[in-house]
Amino acid sequence: MAVAHLGHAEIRVTDLEAARYFYTEIVGLYATEEDDEHVYLRAWQDWDHHTLTLTKAAEPGLDHVGWRVERPEDMSAYEKRLSELGVDYHWLEGGREPGQGDGLRFYTPSGMPFELYWEVEQFVPGHDGQASRLPSHPQRYGTRGIAPRRFDHMNFLQNSPAEDQRWLADELGIHHRYYVENSEGERLGSWMSRTNIAHEIALMRNKAQNGTRLHHTAYFLDSPDQLIRAATILADNDVKIEWGPGQHGTSGAIFLYCFDPAGNRLEIWTGGMLIFAPDWEPIRWDSSVGSLGLELWGSDVPESYFTYGTECRFTEIRNAPSTQNASATR
Repeated sequence: MAVAHLGHAEIRVTDLEAARYFYTEIVGLYATEEDDEHVYLRAWQDWDHHTLTLTKAAEPGLDHVGWRVERPEDMSAYEKRLSELGVDYHWLEGGREPGQGDGLRFYTPSGMPFELYWEVEQFVPGHDGQASRLPSHPQRYGTRGIAPRRFDHMNFLQNSPAEDQRWLADELGIHHRYYVENSEGERLGSWMSRTNIAHEIALMRNKAQNGTRLHHTAYFLDSPDQLIRAATILADNDVKIEWGPGQHGTSGAIFLYCFDPAGNRLEIWTGGMLIFAPDWEPIRWDSSVGSLGLELWGSDVPESYFTYGTECRFTEIRNAPSTQNASATR
């Protein structure tokens, strides 16, 4: 039993109108649905109803990360497993999050707010000119703003990345792809994926040691020239680029990092290795080459990259609730 793939994220924003403008007009995502409190977004080749939700709130941060499971029956199997592990969980009734069925929500050992789900609504273009002539495109090729192709990954700051790395591998079947250690053998970061991309989730050591924080959400571009164009679009719209363009040696991906109006970090990246071997062994980057893992081209890493993140918690609860009976909540 394992999850199938990373599906979506919900982030909190302090000014919904400003965040909507940033993510649609500058980043180039598309709004599938919205109300006074939420905007549901997707990239032009994301097949699902949404991959990013903006939720109006008093402070920025992450509400949850959603993972689709492999089979419908996995939902009850995971409920049973969480109960065996003594992990508190709660159910979100289908339809409460548009485009999705029942969600099983819980915190990982370090406090990452996760959701598992099976039922998901596919994006269907309306009568607004978005429909593509190409059956392999859920909508026409993106031409607005940066226009990333798809949702890619999530990254978290944690006090001890090794703990959640082992838990995610053992309990959710997410493969460990590569990791970085310092000269004392302390884990500085782990990168993991269930699919064949370089990573769908990253766990980095929080230098501030103030618990689990959202580091960034990431979307994928097709090519390096599009990323250079993205940097120009950000600069021309007075969006601060924290770091990049640069290249991560660990994955081979070319990157840049910026912040949305609320202060949530966003990565735009392209490239990156693909992994196909079923017996893949995690690649170790030690202190002698660790700096190349972060930045192959030699630019300085800003201190904020290791210390700044936004809060992670379910909006409806601050702490995981007592275990509930699913039949009573669905």
